[in-house]
Amino acid sequence: MTRELTDTILRVVERAPQWIRRDLDAKDPVARIRAEESLAAMIADALDRQTETAA
Repeated sequence: MTRELTDTILRVVERAPQWIRRDLDAKDPVARIRAEESLAAMIADALDRQTETAA
């Protein structure tokens, strides 16, 4: 993984809303899956924006 990619992902994780942080540790599998999918979408969006900026 490149340093730039790592930094982009870290910035997304740092600004993740509290509900995502809480639900990632939830015992309820539905809540956990929702949080995982939301975080994955946030990361994908940030990477897509990074690619657009680099082009």
